[in-house]
Amino acid sequence: MYSRSLKVICGISAGVASVVYVQKVRSAEKTNNFTGFIPETSNESWTSNYVPSVKWDYNWDRRLPKSVVKPPSKKKDANVDDEVYQQKLAEAKPTATRHLILIRHGQYNMDAEDDKNRTLTLKGREQANMTGLRLKDMNLPINVIHNSTMTRAIETADIITKHFPDVPRTSCDLLREGAPIPPEPAVLHWKPEATFLQDGARIEAAFYKYFYRASADQTTDSVDVLVCHANVIRYVVCRALQLPPEAWLRFSLNHGSISWVCIRPSGRVSVRMLGNSGFMPYDMVSVT
Repeated sequence: MYSRSLKVICGISAGVASVVYVQKVRSAEKTNNFTGFIPETSNESWTSNYVPSVKWDYNWDRRLPKSVVKPPSKKKDANVDDEVYQQKLAEAKPTATRHLILIRHGQYNMDAEDDKNRTLTLKGREQANMTGLRLKDMNLPINVIHNSTMTRAIETADIITKHFPDVPRTSCDLLREGAPIPPEPAVLHWKPEATFLQDGARIEAAFYKYFYRASADQTTDSVDVLVCHANVIRYVVCRALQLPPEAWLRFSLNHGSISWVCIRPSGRVSVRMLGNSGFMPYDMVSVT
């Protein structure tokens, strides 16, 4: 009886401490007080002083206020400079969340020799239309649609944008398919070593171009759609979650699937969807 009661008390205490910790994090984000409060997983009472193997880097995009505001110089009027500095820090704090919707292109003709002829199959076109309808049903205030410059991504975006005729659209070479980084574990039947250096740098550049927290000037949440490719999506998701990027080949994405990444003002990142294609009938689902 004593042992059972002790377990219940410990469980309740841990639960209360956990709630308090989460409230601290949410309060910091809500009040934009994350410049001075970086949530620590280690040494919190509810973790029993557990030290994580890897800690979250809140300045992964180098856009924390302290990274974008020049610190005060050491002068006689240092106190005045510090007041100005603190004011600038407050003004540099973002308040909006950026949402990135990542869409894999529809099924395409893989037997073609060049990209120009790797057009969507009939099923691929139907998949793209279903994806567009799904995005429409989600009723998201989409700000812009970006697409890779490869044929299958262009055609997929062509179909999707018919459901969003008033949304601006751009094309970007950085989003083209490629081999981002040698996967771990290695895949013996696929060894594009010669392309890793070139493709990897390009896809990494795509990550930094589209993945970052909102600026202080952005006052409302934004939704950007990226129509691109499985390798690109898997890599940038790993990077956004601060997971080993070499893990990108450990999961698959269906054609026309939707992945949803949220970047909070504090620099926290979460994935609300990953490769979601449940809106398609089973006979319409494909991965290769």
